[in-house]
Amino acid sequence: MPPRSRNPISRRERPAKPALTRAGIVATAVEILRAEGLAKVTMRRLAQELDTGPASLYVYVANTDELHAAILDDLLGEVDLETAARGDDWRERLVGVLSSYTLVLFTHPELARAALVARPSGENYLRLLERLLALLDEGGVPAAQAAWGVDILLQSATATAAEASTRAQSQARAQQQWDAMTRALHEVDGQAYPQVHALADQLLSGTPQERLSWNFRMLINGIASTPVPQPLPS
Repeated sequence: MPPRSRNPISRRERPAKPALTRAGIVATAVEILRAEGLAKVTMRRLAQELDTGPASLYVYVANTDELHAAILDDLLGEVDLETAARGDDWRERLVGVLSSYTLVLFTHPELARAALVARPSGENYLRLLERLLALLDEGGVPAAQAAWGVDILLQSATATAAEASTRAQSQARAQQQWDAMTRALHEVDGQAYPQVHALADQLLSGTPQERLSWNFRMLINGIASTPVPQPLPS
C-alpha cells in the first residue's frame, strides 16, 4: 500500500468551473479560430476547452452555422464604422465602411467563405447595418432602395473576400491562371473579337483595392437611382 501523502489535496478545494455562457463560448471559439483556423472550431473541441460535454453547448448555440454566425458577429466589432475616409462625400464614407468590413473578412479567410451562408444577427452586425443605412439616408437614398441595397452591398463585399481567400489558398496556381488569362487577352484575334482586343489592357487594369472601391461606388450609385418594384395591386 503506497504511503499516504503528508499534504493530501481535497477535490473539494478545486476551483469550481466557471458557468457556461453564450458569450464565453463564442470568445473561446474566436480564440481557437485565431490560433488554429475555423476547421478546428468544433463543438467537441469547444467542449474540451471549456471542460464540459458537447451536449451542454447546444443549450447556448443551436448548431455549427449559428456558432459561425456568432463568431462573425464578434469579429465585426473590428470594422471601422467611421473610416479613415472622413470627407464630406457620404459615398466615400460608405465605401470606407464597406472596405473595412471586407478587410476584416480578408484577415480571416475561412470565415469569409462561411460568411456566405452564416448570417450574423448580434450587436456588432446591427451597428454595422445601422451605419450603412444612416449613410444611405444621408445621401437621400429612398428608404425602400436603401433597405434592399444594403443587403447587396454586404453580399458583394462578402463574396469578394471569399473569392480572394479561395485564390490565396494556392498562390502559385492563382498566378498561373492570371498569366494564362493575360496571354489569352493580349493574343486574341482582333478580327474575331474586336472589343476584347481593343480593351485588353483595360480588362487587366487596376489594383485590387481600386477595383473593390469602384465596385462599391458602382453599386451605391445604382442603388440610389434604381427604385424597387412596387407591389402589384391585389
